[in-house]
Amino acid sequence: MNENVETRIEKHIVIDVNPYRTRVVLLENGRAAEIYSEQMNRVSLVGNIFRGRVKSILPGMAAAFIDIGEEKNAFFSITDLVRHAEATGEDLPRVSQAPLTVGQELMVQIIKDAYGTKGARVSTQISLSGHLLVLFPTEKMIGISRNISDEDERERLKSIITNGRSEELGVIIRTAAEGRSEEDILSEFNDLAKKWHGISKAYRCAVAPKLIHSEFNLLERAMRDLFRPDVSKVTVNDRECYELLCSIAEGIEPGSSNRVSLAENEPALFDVLGIEKQIDEALARKVWLKSGAYIVIDPTEALVSIDVNSGKNIGRTNLQQTALATNCEAAKEIARQLRLRDIGGIIIIDFIDLENKEDRSTVVRTLREAMKLDRTTAVVHGMTSLGLVEVTRKKLRENLHASLQIDCPCCSFSGRVLSPETVALKIRSQVLSRILRDGKSRVSISASPAVMRVIKHHLRKECSRYGLSESDFILTEKGSDRTEDFEIRYLSD
Repeated sequence: MNENVETRIEKHIVIDVNPYRTRVVLLENGRAAEIYSEQMNRVSLVGNIFRGRVKSILPGMAAAFIDIGEEKNAFFSITDLVRHAEATGEDLPRVSQAPLTVGQELMVQIIKDAYGTKGARVSTQISLSGHLLVLFPTEKMIGISRNISDEDERERLKSIITNGRSEELGVIIRTAAEGRSEEDILSEFNDLAKKWHGISKAYRCAVAPKLIHSEFNLLERAMRDLFRPDVSKVTVNDRECYELLCSIAEGIEPGSSNRVSLAENEPALFDVLGIEKQIDEALARKVWLKSGAYIVIDPTEALVSIDVNSGKNIGRTNLQQTALATNCEAAKEIARQLRLRDIGGIIIIDFIDLENKEDRSTVVRTLREAMKLDRTTAVVHGMTSLGLVEVTRKKLRENLHASLQIDCPCCSFSGRVLSPETVALKIRSQVLSRILRDGKSRVSISASPAVMRVIKHHLRKECSRYGLSESDFILTEKGSDRTEDFEIRYLSD
């Protein structure tokens, strides 16, 4: 990571927890940079390890489907076995000879969640993540995060692993290891190695299909991956989670739990901090820039297209300088939006046309520099002959749109609207925040039938949790199916 950029950034992790959903937002200088959302009934399986059984083989696709005990069989690329054999020196037949047989059992790890009609994607290249290291038990290499740029520090870290690891297991040294002591690094290595041995033992004893290792939940992953010395504060609105986060913080770095704070009885924490509005903006198709220019983000089945437009930005000098300045401003915002929305796959960016080759290089360089803040693997491939910039970004989980929105039933499913669950939780936070602040009050809620079904399902639990009465709520279904169309009124006694 670019150290000069990072020192200018104030980082704050904000966590909103309720019985139905957990959301984590990383703020950089007050602006949302990364958003993670997990419904309690739809938890991500990425990182989980299974003893799976081969159900079918597709030689023409060099792929197989693996039964892991989930609703849909997982997709497995047989080329993973070839890469694994190359790394370990094992001898395997060529892919075309299908080095798998139906019924064969093997250890696989989910690397991409199921989405839509597609099952999860799995790999035999197992990885176990810690705060400082990522262990690759079936590999032998030592890698160091590209964000650690100091050559002396890179050499120190590599020497610690080379000379101190008890077993020849593959390791990637994460950015968080920079400056950490040899004792801390080797302690985590040994913990991860011990975890691997436990997984190996569980695999030998299991009967496929069987889950043998579960990845951390969202809270634990957020602390493991985001809680670094440059994070000034962590705020959460649930006491039980607050105590867990303090414990995790102490495990990462003794004395750091004082950076964790509790915003108790604040169900609308994201509203209070202005984050809810930023999430709504992150779902919009058009993003305005400070100069008056704007970008348009359009996801499709094959790729995500991003168009840069000058909009209201008329510039102060000549056309080419205005275009260059607009493109550079857009490049920085695009890098942020890719992180914010967690957009993965192929991204094609249509910047404003530039005649000068050096100016085009400046835009690409600006985009690459801005994307150094992205923890997800992303590559800027450069500009095509048509002036389009190609970017690829690793896709692991549902992106922000998929986790919060559904296809719109009012326009033949050609658009996207907030899901009933998302709208119901918006209503919940607003109503509870008002009641907890001003005292009990009768509340009239009018919403679409789909949203109202979610509210009614949760109402009794909420009344019990907060000492309210169901008779205090007047619930009315609107005639429209528009999920985002709702009304809340507070009635005097």
